[in-house]
Amino acid sequence: MKTVGTAQRLSSAPGHALTGSVKVPGDKSISHRALMLSALAIGESRAEGLLMGEDVRATAAAMRALGAKIAFDGDSATVNGVGVGGLMEPEDVLDMGNSGTSARLLSGLIASHDLYAVMTGDASLRGRPMARVTGPLSEMGARFAARSGDRLPMAIVGARDSVALDYTSPVASAQVKSAILLAGLNTRGETVVREKTHTRDHSERMLAAMGADVRTAVEDGHHVVRIQGYAELSPHHIRVPGDISSAAFPVVAASLVAGSELVLPQVGINPLRDGIVHALRAMGADIETRNPRDLGGEPVADLVVRAAELSAVVDLKVEPSTMIDEFPVLFVAAAAARGTSRFTGLAELRVKESDRLAAMAAGLEACGVAVTLFDDGIEIVGTGGDIPGGGHVRTHLDHRIAMSFAVLGQVAAKPVIIDDARPINTSFPGFVDLMRGVGARLEVAP
Repeated sequence: MKTVGTAQRLSSAPGHALTGSVKVPGDKSISHRALMLSALAIGESRAEGLLMGEDVRATAAAMRALGAKIAFDGDSATVNGVGVGGLMEPEDVLDMGNSGTSARLLSGLIASHDLYAVMTGDASLRGRPMARVTGPLSEMGARFAARSGDRLPMAIVGARDSVALDYTSPVASAQVKSAILLAGLNTRGETVVREKTHTRDHSERMLAAMGADVRTAVEDGHHVVRIQGYAELSPHHIRVPGDISSAAFPVVAASLVAGSELVLPQVGINPLRDGIVHALRAMGADIETRNPRDLGGEPVADLVVRAAELSAVVDLKVEPSTMIDEFPVLFVAAAAARGTSRFTGLAELRVKESDRLAAMAAGLEACGVAVTLFDDGIEIVGTGGDIPGGGHVRTHLDHRIAMSFAVLGQVAAKPVIIDDARPINTSFPGFVDLMRGVGARLEVAP
């Protein structure tokens, strides 16, 4: 499945109860950071269990273009870094593909290096705004020239002597926080990021493990991260846990398909990322956490999921930032639940790989589910498990939209046709075959 060439339509229809074990790919957020930070260490690092999707490969290609040496062996990589401040000017345009994480975090890396780079991406990424990172990075001395709306393609002129920043983020975004912290690595003095909402902390954990002077605290109601510049990062050996964002799709599928029981080993359960588990449990899902442990500084556990009857939620007591990428498949769970669910505070979904609120609303309606769309949320009238289906769904090149409707089709009366399954490869290579292996019915459509 490559995102060039002819679209690959996918049909999803009820198969069998989903049973067995599902090993999900490595965490995408951690995989990106493992390659980037290893490239800034002095010496050889080893990363195992990486997500080998197109997004992470885009990061690897960019880090090679900036001077690092990266060799893959299956889902492991050996990285010989160039040290903080040692990035080289790339000879060609950096193509970030579909990866917003790659584009935003690399903008931070490049911003405090004295070099010129041009960044682009696929049609979806070129439509996503970059101002949330270019704004603070400009305050640090970098210069950017982008299309209207601060969209890619974008030229970056890194600062020769970047300026430390004390920044209060107006949005809950780990990408913004990480971009500023990465720029702060090669900046004299202390760079500070303040957040009203505590976002995922993979960057802070990994930076600290590699020897950076990173400190976190709560001050005046804000979560504050401080990093001391001109750090020297030590090479490391990291084992990447399974991605809970990817796990969400088989977890919801097993919750909905009668008679199902799936085991998902070694899934990351970072408390700033595990909102989907709490949200599904609030709806009545049967999700058991077994053998909790630590893996390279990240909490992991084995998840056991059994089919259950789900009920609607209106006032979800889960911070959206802990599951922002999982909301599309949660909407599928709501469509199959009893009662009407309402989700608000989700304006961030408008600026992901697609406008995920609009895309999910359109797809659900095409499958016979009644919805009401708001500027920052959605109301979904649950069917109690009787989803008509039969819809033809536009994914807008968004992998999570494609996988969400692949899950919905497993409990629909009529097959659901997904317009293009190729983008799934950006985050979950082998998704179709894996789901078939545990009982799902997914077929390439004519």
